[in-house]
Amino acid sequence: MSDKQAVKDTQKSVESLIKQRKSLNSRLSVAPMMDWTDRHCRYFHRLMSRHALLYTEMVTAPAVIHGDRDRLLGFNTAEHPVALQLGGSDPAQLATATRIGCEYGYDEININIGCPSDRVQSGSFGACLMREPDLVADCVSAMQDASTGAVITVKCRIGVDDQDPHQVLPDFIARVKARGIKTFVIHARKAWLQGLSPKENRDVPPLDYDLVHRIKADNPELNIHINGGITSLDQALEHLDRGLDGVMIGRTAYHDPAPILINADSRIYGAPDQTSIEQAVLDMLPYIENHLANGGRLNQITRHMLGAFTGRAGARLWRRILSESAHKDGAGPELIITALEAIKQKAA
Repeated sequence: MSDKQAVKDTQKSVESLIKQRKSLNSRLSVAPMMDWTDRHCRYFHRLMSRHALLYTEMVTAPAVIHGDRDRLLGFNTAEHPVALQLGGSDPAQLATATRIGCEYGYDEININIGCPSDRVQSGSFGACLMREPDLVADCVSAMQDASTGAVITVKCRIGVDDQDPHQVLPDFIARVKARGIKTFVIHARKAWLQGLSPKENRDVPPLDYDLVHRIKADNPELNIHINGGITSLDQALEHLDRGLDGVMIGRTAYHDPAPILINADSRIYGAPDQTSIEQAVLDMLPYIENHLANGGRLNQITRHMLGAFTGRAGARLWRRILSESAHKDGAGPELIITALEAIKQKAA
């Protein structure tokens, strides 16, 4: 081996170690959710937690290549650490989309091998790729070669349809990790591509947490993160204490974010909690003013804030004020103040 090649190999090893270290810190993440985890949602979530990893909605590789990139990929630097989730099954397209994602500054780029929707199946990607582990391996290999700084990760199911997860998942992990992937986010349910809707696929197939823990036990060198049915930090800590590297929470973190994200920094990361939910709402006001000044509408942001006070006195009033008026012409930050004052009065 030439000295030049040795230096190049050493540099790649160092870069790989850096990427692995970055992924190890994502002990808690908010799942990518279509129509929900856009840039406004992520900014609000970041005000509640400094450390939780935030994900974009899934974006297809062709959309990244041919679409409005700033609209699809643009984000506020305050959102870091932030991950881009890509959908696709063409290695060349995914490589190009990965390069573009790196140019935008994403910390992680994740490939979706878990979405069961008809639209995704018709595009031959998402959960149906659980049947094609070698193609997934080719895809992640191309993405890793194209990455200029982002760690490449995989989000998958434990199987689809009539597959036996206890056979399929270990084989899938083995084939994909052979291409250098170190981090897998595993939704601990099968996806039924025939007979269940995407919504039903989030709840109906039974959870198999033990299988995910077995994957970690059999692959201690990997970063294994678990997703599916987790609705509290207590549950998250149970999985972390049992040896998993990370926990991903979805709908609960969106609909009732405060109990998850306000307490995440201290309970998950051992750092001081960042704020209160009231302060996070107030801290959104400059962001809202900037959005409106650039032609945006208030409801594009407040739709992600409706669950801020879930379970508290006045939560219904908060939602009603925002839902009934945020879409109106001229609606601005003063509506947030009005709704917040209503909450305080209700609690008094």
